[in-house]
Amino acid sequence: MNLCLIGHDFRYELEKLVRIFMPFEKIKFFDSEVLGESYALTVLNEHTAFAELNLFGENVKCEKILESNDPKEHELKLAVCLYDCFVVLTGYEPKWGILTGVRPAKLYSRLGERAEEYFKNSLMVSDKKVKLCKASVKGEEVITSLSRPDSFSLYISVPFCPTRCSYCSFVSHSVEKAKKLIPQYVELLCEEIKKTGEIAKNLKLRLETVYIGGGTPTTLDAEQLTRVMDTVKQNFDLQYLREYTVEAGRPDTVTAERLIAIKEGGATRISINPQTMNDAVLEVIGRKHTAKQTVEAFTLARKMGFDNINMDLIAGLPSDTFWSFKNTVEEILILDPESVTVHSLSLKRSATLSTKGQLPEIQMGRVASDMVDFANETLSKKGIMPYYMYRQSKTVGNLENVGYAKRGYECLYNVYIMDETHTILACGASAVTKLKEPKGPFIKRIFNFKYPYEYINRFGEIISRKDGIYKFYKNYKEEL
Repeated sequence: MNLCLIGHDFRYELEKLVRIFMPFEKIKFFDSEVLGESYALTVLNEHTAFAELNLFGENVKCEKILESNDPKEHELKLAVCLYDCFVVLTGYEPKWGILTGVRPAKLYSRLGERAEEYFKNSLMVSDKKVKLCKASVKGEEVITSLSRPDSFSLYISVPFCPTRCSYCSFVSHSVEKAKKLIPQYVELLCEEIKKTGEIAKNLKLRLETVYIGGGTPTTLDAEQLTRVMDTVKQNFDLQYLREYTVEAGRPDTVTAERLIAIKEGGATRISINPQTMNDAVLEVIGRKHTAKQTVEAFTLARKMGFDNINMDLIAGLPSDTFWSFKNTVEEILILDPESVTVHSLSLKRSATLSTKGQLPEIQMGRVASDMVDFANETLSKKGIMPYYMYRQSKTVGNLENVGYAKRGYECLYNVYIMDETHTILACGASAVTKLKEPKGPFIKRIFNFKYPYEYINRFGEIISRKDGIYKFYKNYKEEL
């Protein structure tokens, strides 16, 4: 597609808008009128915003009057013009309208009393998504109010999985290929945890939550899990700890020995993530377990005393249908977890091969939208309410990821990381430390190397980067 930008420089914003409807389209940018078989012409004049869209041999135009000299209004009007053109030509009206940001609840909260009107009338957000946003803001505000200027959370990355799922966008390695790296990785990870704990104690920071994620942390054996969790106990002050999550993740990695290690290690919350309860879909996406194994893993965790279990689902998986997804939600509710996180599939180019039509992503989006609506309505009726939300780029239907929980079982860490409430000190491959200004919005990031072999081979550099935490907090001594 040719995207022509005449009289303005809103390239980034309009490209994101095109991606809502055509996430994989190759876009060429021009500052003059360059037409073709597929093009979007956007023009900003002194008094009007104008868009013309040509797709599949069809053409539509839209024009809106500018009411001020505010560049933000100009950008918004151009986006709405182009959005309206896409809606007419595709027959598809995304539930989030022109909103492309990853933290809609944060924007909603910042807008205050005018938020609902602005979302509906300016951003073209549907009533259902506005309602979801309001509920998420309410849930998040309760949790963020618990944080103090000296608060922080600890994230520990275990970037290994039994196999790699076809939809995965995380930096993770299958055990078959990376098993030999795990012992040395655990050894160095514990060193990094020790160093990080020393820094936190010296700075007198207050640990609120711990989250061990991945990958699949339960690819580690029981002894390795115990070692990692004991290292946390020995090097951090846990007296203020509100929550300790370990992702048990793949049901085929859940064993009694690992659950004992996690329980004795101090975890208060785990995730057992089926993604779907349809065996045929599990096979398509490369998950080497069955729905029966999910039930067995969940039942085992209950027997061993875990009373705060989350389960992750994904809407829009390849070969999944609305009725199959409905069945998944209903089977999960029989198990009665304390929380359920409903993700929307993050699209890959290969996902388009499983559907037919001019814009297959739109067809997928319609089904996924029905799925997440069903999950919202059904979970809410059971008292499992939305409490946090975020979005990713190129998700099917431009949809959202939502955490649902029974009252008192909300995952604090999920809110803190997405809201950027306070500092996250992170350890392990691909982990990113986010240093948050105690009483302001500024965030500084310290990146670890992505891949386990890099983490192992350049570990000295990672440890030296940790001194950046001291340098950051040196500027905020009086605010802690």
